[in-house]
Amino acid sequence: MKAIRKAVFPVAGLGTRFLPATKAIPKEMLTIVDRPAIQLVVDEAREAGIEHFIFVTGRNKDAIEDYFDLQYELEQTLRARNKTAELAVLAEVLPAAGATSFTRQQSPLGLGHAVWCARELVGDEPFAVILPDMLMMAKPGCLKQMIDAYGGLGDGASVIAVEEVPADQTHLYGVVGVGQQKGKAFEISGMVEKPPQGKAPSNLIISGRYILQPDIFAILEKQERGAGGEIQLTDAMITHAKSAPFFGYKFDGRTYDSGSKLGFLVANVAYALKRDDIAPDFRKELKRLLG
Repeated sequence: MKAIRKAVFPVAGLGTRFLPATKAIPKEMLTIVDRPAIQLVVDEAREAGIEHFIFVTGRNKDAIEDYFDLQYELEQTLRARNKTAELAVLAEVLPAAGATSFTRQQSPLGLGHAVWCARELVGDEPFAVILPDMLMMAKPGCLKQMIDAYGGLGDGASVIAVEEVPADQTHLYGVVGVGQQKGKAFEISGMVEKPPQGKAPSNLIISGRYILQPDIFAILEKQERGAGGEIQLTDAMITHAKSAPFFGYKFDGRTYDSGSKLGFLVANVAYALKRDDIAPDFRKELKRLLG
């Protein structure tokens, strides 16, 4: 079984829910405490053993590319001021030379199209897809849990992270049907994108982490537009699942949807409360605000 070495990060979205901030700043660069959201998901991928980070970008996303590069003037200034701790932080988040690639999704045609845009960089090997809006707080990280499970599923398998939502919310998401258990994963008996209320096959939704086989690219190339007039990744996976094994993995952790205002604010609170350096004082301030 081939190892999962590459991860695709679709970051071409306009971030309209965060206007006016995202008029000039990519939504993926908005900070969770003191790190851009994109850094948190790259850290998750790195922990899982990913070696090549592929970003599918759009216009006005140059800040992401700059962030994952050296900044000589800043580093020279920090050295001159003997700011060793700050230099160490920059060194820690910098990917190895040649470990990042960037390609453009020239038109906003959906998640499936964004993944297809990475086909030449992924090549003929299984790969991960990580949605940067979905921040998974988990130990080990969600993708690491999935890759560990993937190793026991056999060649040609794909794995999708899933999580539970209340039954009255399933119409808002892609939902999977639950088949036979296999270790910590289970066979997916079906997938449906935003089913009508009361018609969902379960309350387990697709939650933003995927391990996919390269065969998906040929399907995406011919995939017709679906919901919202976009090329949907879920639609392509439904087609692929007719000829290849698909599994769901209910990961141990919690998701914060930083693509919504409420989720973004809650994520900041949750991540701050996990920080030993600021959590005690932050907790006091929260109590004061809520009191």
